[in-house]
Amino acid sequence: MDAEQRRIEEDLRGQLDGRVRCDDLFTQLYATDASIYELRPLGVVRPRHAQDVSATVRYAAQNGIPVHARGAGTGLAGESLGRGLIVDFSCYMRRIGEIGEDHVTVQAGVVLDRLSGALAKRGRVFGPDPATRQVSTVGGAIAVDSSGSRWPAYGSLRDQVLELEVVLADGATVRLHRNHNPDATAADLPAATLRTAELAAGVAAICREHADALAHSSVASCVDRSGYWLPRAVRDDGVDLARLAAGSEGTLALVTEAKLTTHARPPFLGSVLLFFNSMERAAEAAAELGERRVRACDLMDRRHLTLARESDPRYEFLIPAATEAVLLVEQAAHTADELRYALLSVVDLAVKQRKLAVDAHLAADEYEDQLLWQLARRYTPTLYRLRGSTRPIPFVEDIAVPPARLAEFLRAAQDTLNQFQVTASIFGHASHGQLHIRPLMDLAAPEEVAQIDALALALYEQAWRVGGTISGEHGEGLSRTPFAERQHGPRMAAFRAVKELFDPAGLLNPGKKIPASTECVITRLRRVTLPREKLAAAAEESGADGGAASPRVFDLQLDWTADEMAHAVRACNGCGACRTQNEAERMCPIFRHAPREEASPRAKANLVRGILTGSLPPETLLEEAAKEVADLCVHCHMCRLECPANVDIPRLMVEAKAQYVATNGLPVGENVLARLDDLCRWASRAPRLANWMLRDRVARWVLEKLLGIAQGRKLPRFTRRPFMRRAIQSRLHESRAVAEQLVADKVAVFVDTFANYCDPQLAEALVAVLRHNGVKVLVPQYQQQAGMPLIAHGLVEPARRIAKKNAALFAEHVRQGYTIVSTEPSAILALTHEYLQLLPGDEDAQLVADNSLEACQYLWRLHQRGGLKLNFQPLDLAVGYHKPCHMIALDPGDPTVHLLNLIPELRVHRIDKGCSGIAGLYGFKKANYRNSLRVGLPLMSAMRTGRFHAGTTECSTCRVQMEQGAAKPTVHPVKLLALAYDLMPEIRNLLHRPAEDLVVR
Repeated sequence: MDAEQRRIEEDLRGQLDGRVRCDDLFTQLYATDASIYELRPLGVVRPRHAQDVSATVRYAAQNGIPVHARGAGTGLAGESLGRGLIVDFSCYMRRIGEIGEDHVTVQAGVVLDRLSGALAKRGRVFGPDPATRQVSTVGGAIAVDSSGSRWPAYGSLRDQVLELEVVLADGATVRLHRNHNPDATAADLPAATLRTAELAAGVAAICREHADALAHSSVASCVDRSGYWLPRAVRDDGVDLARLAAGSEGTLALVTEAKLTTHARPPFLGSVLLFFNSMERAAEAAAELGERRVRACDLMDRRHLTLARESDPRYEFLIPAATEAVLLVEQAAHTADELRYALLSVVDLAVKQRKLAVDAHLAADEYEDQLLWQLARRYTPTLYRLRGSTRPIPFVEDIAVPPARLAEFLRAAQDTLNQFQVTASIFGHASHGQLHIRPLMDLAAPEEVAQIDALALALYEQAWRVGGTISGEHGEGLSRTPFAERQHGPRMAAFRAVKELFDPAGLLNPGKKIPASTECVITRLRRVTLPREKLAAAAEESGADGGAASPRVFDLQLDWTADEMAHAVRACNGCGACRTQNEAERMCPIFRHAPREEASPRAKANLVRGILTGSLPPETLLEEAAKEVADLCVHCHMCRLECPANVDIPRLMVEAKAQYVATNGLPVGENVLARLDDLCRWASRAPRLANWMLRDRVARWVLEKLLGIAQGRKLPRFTRRPFMRRAIQSRLHESRAVAEQLVADKVAVFVDTFANYCDPQLAEALVAVLRHNGVKVLVPQYQQQAGMPLIAHGLVEPARRIAKKNAALFAEHVRQGYTIVSTEPSAILALTHEYLQLLPGDEDAQLVADNSLEACQYLWRLHQRGGLKLNFQPLDLAVGYHKPCHMIALDPGDPTVHLLNLIPELRVHRIDKGCSGIAGLYGFKKANYRNSLRVGLPLMSAMRTGRFHAGTTECSTCRVQMEQGAAKPTVHPVKLLALAYDLMPEIRNLLHRPAEDLVVR
């Protein structure tokens, strides 16, 4: 942080209720979005209300600092990037206000998906549906005038705007309407609206002055976001300042609140997928369907279809292999019969009458309809799964042309791409001529970067030739603003006049909409390697003669190279999908609770990328600020699974934490918790004393002060006889008796910390169930804890030693025909995933990973091959099942639910409320305790109010959280199986006791 940034931070902190950060690490997190650009700002402001926005803009105006409004940072053209102050509306300004019969009032930071959910409860919908609606904010959507697939039905976001509350360039807060009187005088108006009247008069005067230029436009496409909304903003009944501000990308004013139109949900919706043997035929069909007023008509090319077929077997059966393109067409109707007739009419036109499509598939029900729409919605995420350095980059992804000339443009575009020897994937909202072209290029290759400007111009010239535009729905940003003058010609003078009217000093998001003379597409590209001078210095220092692509900037703690780490970081394109709060996904529970940029998985990738590319010094990872960001990763692995590009953020954060630990160590409390097995071992030697301390208020206060363990957290009590001691006494560790018999199924039990020291009955239940099914059981004597707490805290070396010992021990048993089974998903995840990263190339680790299963996984597979006995006794019980995050990481299916459904009369209710919030040891710490409860509140509420007798889950810490907030007990599914087999009748007592103590014996 330099002196100017320090002054800005100090000045604004005294004026705002929101937060201000100007340090290097924080500004680096806001230096990128979903585009190919990188600009580090001076600082970041998170306003709590419109007054904060006003104060920020006023301060910026007084000090000549640019201001850039930002929503979710999902823009594809760098619309919200800049060198000034970023105003992040997504953190605090997320309130949904009045919901009327046909309108809604919302703050700028409200996520579109959340707005849709609120409206759905009243039978209403918000029309525009951009592909990123699960994370995009209302303010961001207004700024670029988003639309989406259903533009034919609802138009763009500008069409929904009734009124806007905005902050002008001098900090004044005003309300913009659709019909300001340009002829009003100060005598006619109250002081509050005089400013808007002056703006209306100014806009009207500009339109009169430039009437001839504005009347002549070469653009004939249905949609056009380039430039400002002139002259349509001036009508006979007044000047529409509200819709003029929409689509202005924050260059005229900052939107703080919006009143928007809502629509009635159609009674019946349905879709049909049309198959074509060429893109041109699909485009011709789309043009004709557009005239029939279909609700949506999306075009997808062969590349996308091939990737979809490879990644999902449902699409492999649905889409013929020879298909070159498809159109997804949606219709609405008042009755089911009308809907079917409308869809069949589409098929009749495309297949029979015009003979353009070769086949069609009607969605048979709502499930199939969603399946078809997932194909379209996942266009960009599917492309991100492409491996290698070549990526689908956005810089010409917003071209729109007249639908009647779409086929002509597609042929010309393909010729242009061939001329540049570039491959691209094409998706589009074909009925209104909107195309998203994604060239596949490597931003680390200078020769490919050098082509970007020329390729963009060549494609735009083809679009202009057919009456198209450079921007149809994504805005201009940094990608398209350099070409705006060529598209608009003399009209640009009117746009500059409007910009000067609203923002005389040019401080509101400069460089967007109005081009600078020196700009080009590649001016501010995101760094993907170290700058050339640093590469040369690194090469000289190492004695190399050519300079490596990714020199080592610090000693890596995990066993991977700097190139491998850099490639993992480059896979993150900044799309922002990890910011989703949709209930159907598990993505990042910490971000869900506190939607701050640093909590998002994207921020973690940006942190590491900043260091690898030289934007941040390597020692950044040794600072507390970096540790705070890294600690927001709780190692749940949901981002790795749900990220469109499968970026391994957990691994990156283990490396970041390990860097910190290697230099600074860990605080005492974190160090003790990370070595949980050692702590439990000592506690089990004096269980009475340990359990007394867990129940005594004063002792818990001391534990909180010394170790940071939250005083209010329920903790499992320790048993007098750990399971491993019992297993040895029962000779379960001896393999001789087993080895003498040739049996098909043999299991080596991996005993996790919880089952060993706190719930030995669980391990005994597993052994009993396995033996009941004829499985030979071995409990290896010298096994150690899995090491997941060590890994999650960045203690890599102790974890690696444990992994080496466990891998060597269990690999020998695997070679003897054993399968490794544990009741703890985290333990199995360590064996199957983490050990491979700690011990890359280790034969034992790979063997263990390939032969390890969670207990319910193993038993369900045993049933699938006919080996599970079904002599269950009826259990007249209802249980609420919560699937832990680590279980999802192990198995995306539902083995536990399927297994429990085999028990007669047992009723299993799924509790789909996301993460429990405890996240391993995260929720045990005092610093995180309250946040943990907030994250887990939906689950705990379901436990309290659910109509079931008990909860059930595979995860021991999830069990702690489930019993934290409810009087109902929670048991492991294996115990229910043991009870149903009548192997351990005493388990029934657990199902009817209040969830007070988490001790079994």
